[in-house]
Amino acid sequence: MTQTGDALQPIVIAGAGIGGLTAALALRQQGHEIVLMDKAAGLSEVGAGLQLSPNACSVLDRIGVLDALEPHVCAPDYLRIRSGKSGRQLGRVRFGDFLKERHGFPFWVIHRADLQRVLLERVERTPGITTRLATEVLGLEPSPYDHLSCIYQNDEVTANLACKALVGADGVWSRTRRIIPGHENARFSGQVAYRATIPIEAAPANWRKDSGLWMHRDSHLVHYPVRGGRELNIVGLAEEAWRDETWSARADTKTVLHVFRDWPSEVRTLLGKAENWLKWALCSVDASGPWTHGHVALMGDAAHAMLPYMAQGAAMAIEDAAVLARHLPPDIGNIPAALRAFERERKPRVTRIQGIAFRNAKVFHYSGIREFARDTVLNLSDPETLAARFDDVYGWSPSD
Repeated sequence: MTQTGDALQPIVIAGAGIGGLTAALALRQQGHEIVLMDKAAGLSEVGAGLQLSPNACSVLDRIGVLDALEPHVCAPDYLRIRSGKSGRQLGRVRFGDFLKERHGFPFWVIHRADLQRVLLERVERTPGITTRLATEVLGLEPSPYDHLSCIYQNDEVTANLACKALVGADGVWSRTRRIIPGHENARFSGQVAYRATIPIEAAPANWRKDSGLWMHRDSHLVHYPVRGGRELNIVGLAEEAWRDETWSARADTKTVLHVFRDWPSEVRTLLGKAENWLKWALCSVDASGPWTHGHVALMGDAAHAMLPYMAQGAAMAIEDAAVLARHLPPDIGNIPAALRAFERERKPRVTRIQGIAFRNAKVFHYSGIREFARDTVLNLSDPETLAARFDDVYGWSPSD
């Protein structure tokens, strides 16, 4: 089906998370009418901190929100890598001005809620974008007169909306993904993440500015400042079975301290200061699977949810939004072909970065001789060389 007389019909985006909000703004810049639907009655924080590397910031700059984010971010000078067994520093990765000068955009860390709020505020101020909360997309089907109809449910009432495409940005448990023939469900990785934030004053001085990565057998820890430096985001990741009835659950401090029981006292003391822990099952969606079918395309976690061991999950969704918009210019005629081209362009990069994250999941948890070899390489590498290893990840921009 080609688009001829329905240029004013909207593109429907299922999911108003970071990927969906970014896609709404990017597609609106191309002149499309946008209807953004989310099953949540209100958009609230999910998770805690995330990292905005230069490749993500290049897109956020293009859609006009980078300056609005700056009051909420921190720009660490280094990622300091330490041993979760001995506590000693193994190496440093140069961030800060080095990455900004190298790639043209900053490396920031931010609270997820702050990023989502800035994007949502811009969406709400942008004519041509309509947001419908408490509304779940159920499917897409042909309707009379050679048009498409998005089926959605709102307050237990099922209705239709004529549209020209459906973008599934509805996350790791995407309902839109069911429309794509040959899709696979998300899979539990065998690892979980414990997340919390604490006031920055509760953290030791050497934890307050830079990002930290601590590696140990079968577990590791990440921390960095968020909320403009007012809070410290802490994420503890461990290999563990999942026994809860839902894919996220509350966890108490006693449980977290048990998981990290053989870690240095400095770490355990800090973990003990956090009161409100959330536990998340880490799940992934194989990026090599199908993303598109006719007038439907998946993006972000719906297409390629990845483990957080390269800190590129949000960045890949943000990149997806920019590339999708580029493939859908205002005068697009053959939308299915454009969506297939979007998939062909994005899939190699996302699949490769997903693979890096899977490999890091093993490398971070090495023990024995492999741990010794890893630590030796880190000790012998200078901070700039370690940062340059990711040039192909961080150096991407929407014009690539």
